[in-house]
Amino acid sequence: MYLIEFVSNHLYTFVALVATGIFAGVLAGLLGVGGGIVIVPVLFFLFQGFGVSPESAMLIATATSLATIVPTSISSIRSHLNKGNVDIELLKRWSAFILLGVLAGSWLVTRVNGELLALLFGVIAILAALNMLFRTGKSALFTQLPSKAGQTVMGAAIGFFSAMVGIGGGTISVPLLTLYNYPAHKAVGTAAAIGLIISLPGAMTLLTLGTAPTDAPVGTFGLVNLIGFICIVPLTVLFAPLGASLAANLDGAKLKKIFALVLLVTGGRMMAQLML
Repeated sequence: MYLIEFVSNHLYTFVALVATGIFAGVLAGLLGVGGGIVIVPVLFFLFQGFGVSPESAMLIATATSLATIVPTSISSIRSHLNKGNVDIELLKRWSAFILLGVLAGSWLVTRVNGELLALLFGVIAILAALNMLFRTGKSALFTQLPSKAGQTVMGAAIGFFSAMVGIGGGTISVPLLTLYNYPAHKAVGTAAAIGLIISLPGAMTLLTLGTAPTDAPVGTFGLVNLIGFICIVPLTVLFAPLGASLAANLDGAKLKKIFALVLLVTGGRMMAQLML
C-alpha cells in the first residue's frame, strides 16, 4: 500500500526517469555513444525541474550516471570480449592509474561546488561534439602510443575527468586513443572495460562519502539517486538493441552529426546557465 502511494505521489518523477533510460539506451545503440554523455545533462535539467538547485543537480546527476554505467558496461564488455576487441595488455598497464585518477576525481566531487562540475562537463561535451563533427574519418596525429610515462598520464587523466563529470571514459578515451593511430574498434571495446574501472569505484565513493544536499530529490543516498538508477538501467539495456537496429536502416554519420550539434548546444547551455 505504501509503495503504491509513494509511486502515485512521485509519478512524474518516475515517468521522467523512465524516459531518460529509454532515450539513453536508444542513443547508445544508435550512435555508439556512452550513456553518461546523455544521462548527465538530461538529469541535470530534469532535477532542476523538481526544484533542485543547479549545483546540487549536477552533483547528483554525476553520481547517478556513474552508478548506471556499472551494469551497462559489464554487458558491453562481454560483447566486445567475444569479438576480441578488448586490449587486455593496455588495461593491465593503465588500470592502476585510471583507478587512482577515479578515486581522486570522485573524492573531489564530494568537496567542490557543483557549478565547477557543470562547467567542466560543458567543456568536455563541446570538445566531444567538435571531435564528432570534424575528426570523423580523419587520420591519426601520431603513429603510436606515447612512452610509459605518457600513458600513465593519459590513464590517470581519463579516470580523473571522467569521474568528475559522470561519464564512462569512452567519450575521452576513444578519441584520445585514435589520435595515436590506435584501431577504432579496439578503442571502443577497451573503452567499455575502462568504463567499469571508472564507474564502479566512482559510484561507490560518491555513494558512501557524498552527503545528499538538502534539496536533493527523493531517493537520494549519498550523492546517488537510487530511484533514477532503478528506472534508468533496465531501460537503457532494453532499448540499446532497438537503437542498434535503427542504426542499420538510418544514416549513422548524419545522425552522429545531429547528435554532436545537440551536444554542442547542451554543453553551451549548461555553461551559460552557470556563467550568466
